[in-house]
Amino acid sequence: MVDVGAKATTNREAVAEGTIHMLPETLRMILAGSHKKGDVFAAARIAGIMAAKKAAELVPLCHSIALTAVEIELKPHDADSAVRCRATVRTAGQTGVEIEALAAVQVALLT
Repeated sequence: MVDVGAKATTNREAVAEGTIHMLPETLRMILAGSHKKGDVFAAARIAGIMAAKKAAELVPLCHSIALTAVEIELKPHDADSAVRCRATVRTAGQTGVEIEALAAVQVALLT
C-alpha cells in the first residue's frame, strides 16, 4: 500500500459514470415498477453506496477511507434502451476516492 501519511488532509471528490444497455421491455418494467425484483433503482442506489464503502475490501492495496458522501444518480434513456449511472464520492482525507466512485458505478449498474 502506498504511504500517504505525509500528505495533507484535503477535501476530495471523484465522479464516475457508466451505462448499461438492456432490452426495451426490461427498461419499461423498471420504469413502471413492475419488475419482480421490486424498485430496481432503489436497490441499485443502495448497492452503489455499499460498494463505495467496501471498495478497500474488493480492490487489493486500496486504502480504507472514511467517506463523507456518496451520491448515486440513475437516469433512464429510452432512445438507446439504457440506464446511465453517475456516482459522486467525497471525503476529507489524504488520498482520493476514485476507486470508490468506480466501484459504486459498477455495482449499481450490475444490480
